[in-house]
Amino acid sequence: MFHNSPERTAMVRTNGNPFKPSAGHTPPLLIGRDEVIDDFTEGLDDGPGAPSRLMRITGARGVGKTVLLSEFTRIADGRGWKTIRESASKGLAARLVTRLHSGKGSFGFTINPSANIANVAGGSLGEFHYESPQQMPLTLSDALRNVLDDVEKHGHGLLITIDEAQATDKDDMIAIATAAQDMNTENRNFAFVFAGLPSMSSKWLNDDATTFMRRAEPHTLADVSLDDVAEAFEDTFSESGMTIAGQALSTATEATYGYPFMVQLVGYHIWRLASRRHPLDPVISMEDAEPGIAKALSRLGDTVHGPELDSLSPVDKTYLLAMAQDDGPSSTSVIANRMGKDLGYASTYRARLLEAQVIEDKGYGLVDFAIPYLREYLREHAAYIRMSIDPGN
Repeated sequence: MFHNSPERTAMVRTNGNPFKPSAGHTPPLLIGRDEVIDDFTEGLDDGPGAPSRLMRITGARGVGKTVLLSEFTRIADGRGWKTIRESASKGLAARLVTRLHSGKGSFGFTINPSANIANVAGGSLGEFHYESPQQMPLTLSDALRNVLDDVEKHGHGLLITIDEAQATDKDDMIAIATAAQDMNTENRNFAFVFAGLPSMSSKWLNDDATTFMRRAEPHTLADVSLDDVAEAFEDTFSESGMTIAGQALSTATEATYGYPFMVQLVGYHIWRLASRRHPLDPVISMEDAEPGIAKALSRLGDTVHGPELDSLSPVDKTYLLAMAQDDGPSSTSVIANRMGKDLGYASTYRARLLEAQVIEDKGYGLVDFAIPYLREYLREHAAYIRMSIDPGN
């Protein structure tokens, strides 16, 4: 137990909130991800050709994909590697060429005549114009070689991470696939990691033009154990000068359901309330835990539930609204009846939502929500969601 003292109070005030519920920010303790981190680290150490140097990471929103990419970047940086982080959107391959360009060699691009020549000299390459998508793979391969020629002289390598890979344009993915294959063939010291929603796998694994993704080592991120969450809460609060135990600890832990983003939200809001309510007492109480959890739930809806629903089709949302009427697992036949459709029709959307990891299989004929508190969010916002499905009503 910590004693109230000026020294302890000063520590609480100066250290600041240790929890980081923001996209991609690495928390002080990265819980439940030891295996995939070890695989990546060993891949770097094992040298070119190691399976973990080409990796694909999938998972639902909020399970920590972007955080894991940040950790991979930190590890590679620590080994002196050059690292490039990108998020998928149209023009990804051209952006990679831009960032890799070192001023050596010919990359086969032209610059928009309207670009300012001074800016070009300063490192801005203006707008790329490629004669055809088929020229891009060679261009990206040349850019990779140029960088690797330099970093390999010093015994280092190159890591490229691509977030939200499910949104990658096909021409860009073909360019990246071809360039990565070239680097593999040449035994170069590089690593590629792709992270995205579960739809990334179905989109790219079955495309003949991007078969290299089938060789990428797969990791599916899931929730972490509540024992790990409780230990992380204890350690993180302790290192910031506070202590959480007993009922406050168990309540905070259970409220997360092991969902990594919720761990950060709950910890952040509890810590903030406690530091405001009683700065001279570092012990977390239920008076801190309960309102902190309530604030975390509100934030979860804005940052996870809302965006998740925005990405779904109207029928997907109708399926989820039918599920939300139950307090626990839902019968797929009952869901179909509530939708006014036959079981075969509803099963199509069941499969889509299972693949997206929005819902999960709970045994024969049963499904439940995979994202914590999504049921409650759907109930609270049901009228608005129905209006978005059918604006005329």
